[in-house]
This record gives sequence, structure tokens and C-alpha cells, in this order.
Amino acid sequence: MTWILFLEQALNGLQFGLMLFLLASGLTLVFGIMDMINLAHGALYMVGAFLAAWLAQLTQSFVMGVLLAIPLTALFGMAMESTLLRTLYARDHMSQVLATFSLILIINEAVRMIWGTDMPLAAPAALSGPVELLPGLYYPAYRLVIIAVGLVIAGLLYLAVTRTRVGAWVRAGASNREMAMAMGINIQRLFTLVFGLGAALCAVAGAMLGPLLAVQVGMGETVLILAFVVIVIGGIGSIWGAFVGSLLVGFVDTFGRTLMPALFREIFPPQVASAAGPAVASILVYLLMAVVLFLRPQGLFSRR
Repeated sequence: MTWILFLEQALNGLQFGLMLFLLASGLTLVFGIMDMINLAHGALYMVGAFLAAWLAQLTQSFVMGVLLAIPLTALFGMAMESTLLRTLYARDHMSQVLATFSLILIINEAVRMIWGTDMPLAAPAALSGPVELLPGLYYPAYRLVIIAVGLVIAGLLYLAVTRTRVGAWVRAGASNREMAMAMGINIQRLFTLVFGLGAALCAVAGAMLGPLLAVQVGMGETVLILAFVVIVIGGIGSIWGAFVGSLLVGFVDTFGRTLMPALFREIFPPQVASAAGPAVASILVYLLMAVVLFLRPQGLFSRR
């Protein structure tokens, strides 16, 4: 592997990891504070992407489409929490899984009826070309914007959780919900706020990844699995754990898909390597999760 290819894959892993963080951070807060397994979190990612594509067409501006999709997705998430999900807090996890899985099907079909099975979403023309970062190293400008947006949001989220009063409430709720209620924190309002924040982060991820991936019905299911892997690795309820876990998953997945096929071609015959290399690369993330669970079952930075 040349140094240019290594840096390109490192940037790809960073970009992928930061977008995973936007999904996993909201999910880990919902899971850590509300003690609720929300399988419909990926559906919010899909709703954010479709809203961004629709609004971008209406306003003829990608930036306006994204900026408008974020609060609308947050409001949709808060309405979903206050009307439907609030009834599941006292239920067991199996009931939550079944109920939120049914929400996935309902939201998928609702999106299909409103917008169809897919929608186009293109990045701004000004960001369509590559940027020369180093001599011989060209990288797409839009992917650099995704990295910058991810880093800025990660920094703001960290400051909000660790340096503000609301962040203190969130950390208290993640550590001990009963004690937080005894101290006078309005848990219902906190739940709605956290869920809205998680939905807004989903919208950012969906809107930013829309030009790179297909904006289509069901796009949230695959990324939801990786988001759960991230919070298992990082630790439930920990923003820092979600950040570290997202970067680990991003780098392992990206470098695995690049290195494993090449490594297998050096060891095995071509017909074996062509099938075994990608297959092994696709399970590296889950092997990483298994190793972390074996060494530290509560996750790397668990808040519990």
C-alpha cells in the first residue's frame, strides 16, 4: 500500500466514522437515559435524507435543504417520542424491540407513499471536484466538508454535554435516572429533548451522506446495525465512547475492505481470494465488537 492510498483510506475511515458518530451519539443517549431500545432510529436517518432531498428540490439549494431538514426531523422525532414511544418506557426490552420494529415498517411505507422509493440528492457543484491536500494526494472536496461538519458537531456536542446545565442533566439521567428524578429534573422533558437531538443528528448524517449513497426507502436499516455495534463498543450512554467507537469502526471497516482482498490475493488462488477477501472484510467490525465484549463487557467508556 502506497502512502497516498493509506492517507486516502484514512480520510475515508474518518469520514465514515464521523457520520456513524452522528447516528450513534443520539442512539446511545436514548438507550443510556431512557433505557429503551429504539430500532426506529435508522428510520429517522432515512426521513432526514428524504426531507433534505425534497427541500433541496423546492429551494434549489442543497444547503437550505439540509438546514431546513434538520429541525423538521427533530420535530418529527419529538412528536414520535411524546405520542408513541413514551408508552413503551415501562415495557420490557422485547416489547420495545417489537414496537419500534413495527415503526420502521410504518415509516418506510409512509415515506414510500409521500416521496416514492428514492429521490435524487446532489452535492453542490462547487464541491464536486477534488482538492490537492499534498503533492499527489487528491481528495473529494465534498468528503472534506463531511469531515469538517462531523468534527464541528462532535466538538459542539461534547461541550454541550460536559459544560452546560442541560448536559449535566443528560449525564445525570444516563448515570442514575431515579436519582436525577429525585433531584427535581423533569425526566419527561429531558427525554423529549434528547430524542429530538438524536433525530436532528440523524438528519445531519442522512443529508450529508445522501449525495454519496442512495436516498431510498430502507436506507436506515444497514447503518442502524453499525450504530448499535458502535454503542456496544463505546459503552451505553457515553458520548466519548460513541466517538471512539465510531472512529474504530470506521477505520476497521474502511481499511479492512481495502487490505483484506489484497492480502487474500497474495495467499490464495484468485477464485478463492475474490470471494473470501470481501467476506472476511465485512465481518472485521463484528470481530472487533466480540474482542471488546470479551475484554470489557460494559464497553470501553460505559456511563453505567
